[in-house]
Amino acid sequence: MKPLPMLRALILLVLPAVAQAQQAFNTPEQAAETLVTAVTSHDQDALQQLLGDDWQSYFPPEGVDPQAVARFLRDWKTRHHIDQTDNTAHINVGVENWQLPVPLTKTEAGWQFDMPAAADEILTRTIGRNELGAIEAMHAWVDAENEYFQQKKMWAHKLVSSEGQQDGLYWPVKPGEDPSPLGPAFSNQPGDGYHGYHFRILSDGEDNNGVALIAWPVAWGKTGIMSFMVDMQDRVYQANLGAQTETQTQSITHFAPQAGWQAVDQ
Repeated sequence: MKPLPMLRALILLVLPAVAQAQQAFNTPEQAAETLVTAVTSHDQDALQQLLGDDWQSYFPPEGVDPQAVARFLRDWKTRHHIDQTDNTAHINVGVENWQLPVPLTKTEAGWQFDMPAAADEILTRTIGRNELGAIEAMHAWVDAENEYFQQKKMWAHKLVSSEGQQDGLYWPVKPGEDPSPLGPAFSNQPGDGYHGYHFRILSDGEDNNGVALIAWPVAWGKTGIMSFMVDMQDRVYQANLGAQTETQTQSITHFAPQAGWQAVDQ
């Protein structure tokens, strides 16, 4: 289950309405039950009361994912419980104990859904998921390079082949043809990149015939924090290059992890 799409699907069931005070409850269990009832019945007014009229300040309007909503309701029926610590509570559902990243906070009015805290948690989960996805993509790149080398007896120094050529790891194929070593989803990285990351092949080795890969977040602090490098021994290194990530990664042309780069435990 993917936390971010599910939460957005739940939140985006709400449509703009007249501003009103956010609903409060005597217990977090009552709040959770009311949320599930509102989601089940697609009661937009009830959801607006639960989550507040300023929800759009925290969640971009990307549309509703019906399957994510259905998974949440299914998992709720399977199992659900509330984890409470002092004045904060979380809703957990399903056999995997998935936690809704919208906490409940006890205020003077009662228990309410804490939307600012939800925005922080969603960002944290987004970054974590993207970073793990980027690392997995780098391992896939190593496999693709090895496959390419078996076919061509050389390393590919490009992710995408020139038109009509096979000088990169990806090229379009016709029905019945063997696929290229790398798929189009990984190879085409306009705009949002892949898993929130951009990728570029580096040189490795004194003769520059070897290859390595670097990955950096499309938007540091929003789609990811760490930058990554991997060599053909499948050794991944990471570093937090801060707000200057884009500039610093563009100056890197060779695989040479220096100060600030640490091996990723795998």
